[in-house]
Amino acid sequence: MGSRNAGSRDPLEVLEAALRGGITCFQLREKGPGALEGSELRAFGKACRDLCRAHGVPFIVNDDVGLALELEADGVHIGQEDGDAREVRRQIGNRILGVSAHNLNEVREAAAAGADYVGIGPVYGTTSKPDARPVCGTQPLREAAEAFPGLPSVGIGGITADNAWPVITAGAAGVSLITAISLAADPERAVRGIRQTVEEAFERKGRVFK
Repeated sequence: MGSRNAGSRDPLEVLEAALRGGITCFQLREKGPGALEGSELRAFGKACRDLCRAHGVPFIVNDDVGLALELEADGVHIGQEDGDAREVRRQIGNRILGVSAHNLNEVREAAAAGADYVGIGPVYGTTSKPDARPVCGTQPLREAAEAFPGLPSVGIGGITADNAWPVITAGAAGVSLITAISLAADPERAVRGIRQTVEEAFERKGRVFK
């Protein structure tokens, strides 16, 4: 989530509610019109980081390696057009590295570059990323789980409590989402509902939710 994803509400209040609800990771994704820059971005990022640390949840920065290092973030997530994964790995050391992928070839490249996880999608249509690639469904998640069982994959794009089940049963280790939480009437309750769906899908497949 970024500062502009919470509608008229304070995004830090939304993040805190999501943390209470049980999110297991948070990615700062400050994008689009009106996005914060400079000292304002650093202040917002620090506030997000501190909330995450208070709840024992990893804090990831999207794309911006410099900001991630400045904030002493737990990791960085990059897209296919956001830089070379090997170079980012060199810069961040043993911090978490996530890489967006859309097919098995990109998953393979991310694994070779030392990614700790891949975000695969868009699984469904999404409004959070206007320049998103075409919807890929759950098949790439299934292929990635079979080819790289030791590399966690996270489904991204258009995911809600109503459609998260197939993402997990396809082999994903989790789901990544913005508006289903940030624009929910009750973000904490929304997270609890999504998490319940994910945990039930894990149980049905005989897997352990982490």
